[in-house]
Amino acid sequence: MKLLIAFSLLIVLIVFQEQISCFSLSKPASPGYYQDGDFVIGGIFSLRVTAGDTRSRFGFKDTIYIPEYVYVDLTKHYQHILAMVFAIEKINKDTNILFNMSLGFYLFNVDFIDMKAVESSMALLSGQSPPVPNYSCRPEKTDKLVAVIGGISTGISTQISRVLSLYNVPQISYAPFDQSLGTGVQLQSPYQFPVHTTALYQGIIQLLLYFSWVWVGLVVPDDVRGELFLRDITEEMNNHGLCVAFAEKVPEFPAKDTVNRELFMERFTLTRVIVAFGDTYSLLRFVYNIFCNTPFGNVWVTTSDWDITTLPFQQNLGYTYFGGGLSFSVHTDEILGFKDFLRSVQPRKYPQDIFIQDVWSNLFECPYLDQHWIRELSQCEQNGNLSTRPLHLWDMNTSPSSYKIHAAVYAVAQALHEELSLIVEGDLLNKGIPRAPLPGKLHPFLQNGQLGRSTNEETVVNKEVSATKLDIFNYQSLQSGTKAQVKVGEFVFESHSVQHFSLNDELITWGEHHSQTPFAVCSQSCTLGFRKSPVEGKPFCCFDCLPCPDGEIANETDMDQCIKCPEDQYPNKQRNQCLPKITAFLSCEDPLGAVFISLAISFSAFSAMILGLFICYRDTPIVRANNRNLSYLLLVSLMLCFFCSLIFIGQPRTVTCVLRQTIFGVVFSVAVSTILAKTFIVVVAFKAIKPGSTLQTWMVTRVSNAIVFCGSIIQVCICTVWLGTYPPFPDVDVQSEFGQIILWCNEGSTLAFYCVLGYLGFLASLSLLIAFLARSLPNSFNEAKTITFSMLVFCSVWISFVPAYLSSKGKTVVAVEILAILASSAGLLGCIFLPKCFVILLRSDDLPKKKFFK
Repeated sequence: MKLLIAFSLLIVLIVFQEQISCFSLSKPASPGYYQDGDFVIGGIFSLRVTAGDTRSRFGFKDTIYIPEYVYVDLTKHYQHILAMVFAIEKINKDTNILFNMSLGFYLFNVDFIDMKAVESSMALLSGQSPPVPNYSCRPEKTDKLVAVIGGISTGISTQISRVLSLYNVPQISYAPFDQSLGTGVQLQSPYQFPVHTTALYQGIIQLLLYFSWVWVGLVVPDDVRGELFLRDITEEMNNHGLCVAFAEKVPEFPAKDTVNRELFMERFTLTRVIVAFGDTYSLLRFVYNIFCNTPFGNVWVTTSDWDITTLPFQQNLGYTYFGGGLSFSVHTDEILGFKDFLRSVQPRKYPQDIFIQDVWSNLFECPYLDQHWIRELSQCEQNGNLSTRPLHLWDMNTSPSSYKIHAAVYAVAQALHEELSLIVEGDLLNKGIPRAPLPGKLHPFLQNGQLGRSTNEETVVNKEVSATKLDIFNYQSLQSGTKAQVKVGEFVFESHSVQHFSLNDELITWGEHHSQTPFAVCSQSCTLGFRKSPVEGKPFCCFDCLPCPDGEIANETDMDQCIKCPEDQYPNKQRNQCLPKITAFLSCEDPLGAVFISLAISFSAFSAMILGLFICYRDTPIVRANNRNLSYLLLVSLMLCFFCSLIFIGQPRTVTCVLRQTIFGVVFSVAVSTILAKTFIVVVAFKAIKPGSTLQTWMVTRVSNAIVFCGSIIQVCICTVWLGTYPPFPDVDVQSEFGQIILWCNEGSTLAFYCVLGYLGFLASLSLLIAFLARSLPNSFNEAKTITFSMLVFCSVWISFVPAYLSSKGKTVVAVEILAILASSAGLLGCIFLPKCFVILLRSDDLPKKKFFK
């Protein structure tokens, strides 16, 4: 009996505690806006950014109420509430949708505070604010709840879902699409309106490519969604040759500001174009930092989730901080009648709307004191039309979030219609007014619509979007002084290979800082004739411009590598074009060739004159001395040496190339061998032969002739081997002279060529040595000194020839060899025969009467 009494008392205490919980906590810490109906849709919105109030959030501890500090009033977000009210009013006017039943709503403002979102979610379930967990204090409200629309961000939506998923209540989030939303919830995740994020990325990339903006800064919220965007857009930018100048991660407002001011200023001063991804709240800290600094004059590329027209902080309203910005917005059709509805909104029309008081006060600057506010309303009635408000406070165009909320209400209404249709088919309406269906029964109908939801593995989209159309808006100041978002283009994305981008440049204005399209580059473009050179430690968009090396051109801007001209072409001075080369060789028309021809003919004629002089004075002792026949041979060979230089002038051909070196080698070997024989005669004449010995004179003559023959025949053999193995041939040189193709004779065998020169050097050195030894002999008719001097000149010329020949290019090679031939031949002619000519012509009376050889 005692046990039964104790159990009864426990039941009474529990019931009493429930009543205490429901009615003793009726103090409205976070009141909602309620309108009754047969079915109720909950709405959770965010109209302000406040400091928050974590004291006694669930009413377990009695505290003194302290008003929250309001950082920002987002008056434009009131359109979200009006979109829901407008949709519900339209549905209620159409009796066919809900079978003569009505929709109601229960709306809360949670101010971007997670704890308020949890509290409001529980208030929707319990019918009481502040809520009582697991209690239904007002069944007339809670039993009618069929779905909840909210919240505005991923964080708020997640907190709502943690509560509603426990009770299987459908939740439709109007936050920007987030693949990770709800993946941490164990039960039901929120429904979302799926957006083709790839289309957004491609639209931004196409816009950057259209204006050639390759050096771009990125601004993202410091959360998972920002990290995903940063990863994906960076990859896309790199694939299209675009560079990320910096990536700024924005902490949540009003968290402690950890921004490095100097770095912040440097980044946004040096980078002209900024791509910002996020929503109005997640980028609030960033906007605050922008307003706290001198305007940088950046061009902003963003999405409609961040309303750049909103000015949340006090600032100079005459300056458009984000003027000229370009924003992408998913294309939506205008909601019919919504603008007219907005124009009709007045506080007196909705006296139960607890949110319109704050909004109207901020929009029209109307002071009020709580319950006496209506009395002060007359001050604002004359301008009490939302269409008169400036863009930074109110926008008459339907925002993307309002469009989602409107669509969400109709999605819930359609699901109710489907559920009620099943009830009608079951003929259950005749049994009385039906109660609202359990919220969980709407899931199958919602899942068949255009909504999507996330799981821990993937995002499920019920209806695949075949094509995504994005509108491009430009934020600009009109001539009337008002500001507006003007549509300037669109981007249609079906796949990576099928996409259409269009933009009207003439409609775009770039704000106060730019009168024309701004540049966004790390380095200025490399002009024609220059190539890009990467800068160590910087992205590939940063580079130096280096001129193309010799023989290469750059015929386009920003070339990574210069290209070589074909062998028959050469680059112009600007190195941006290849020009056809002209063929060049040492010709008769060439001034240098004409000079050489003149010299060769002159020296040959001079040699012929000396030969004629010697023939005329052939019986004089000075001519007869040292074998006049050798003198004749030497003069003839020198004449041929002068003439052989003419073969080097003119266009090289196979015959001339073969004759050049062979004639040169043989003729010079004859000349030098003759000098060697004359030197031998001098030595023998003074050392070994007695005067008047005819036999010995005959033997000396024979030996000298043998010396000339042997010395020449050896050179002939060398040339024969040369011609038989690897003879000279005509060739072209496209590298030596800029802009010219040099026609020249390739020596064929370089070894054979230097063997010819080496053999001439050997003969000359031998003659020099013998003549040097005979320098002390009697002076009368002694040619030893003149031969010594001539051999010194000869050897000096050809020793100098070798380095000059090796270091020369083009026509200069031929000129050097001709010059060496003429100089050495002239040296021999002058040193050996000029003294004799002087004696013959000017001092013939002084000639001795004694004869050396008969």
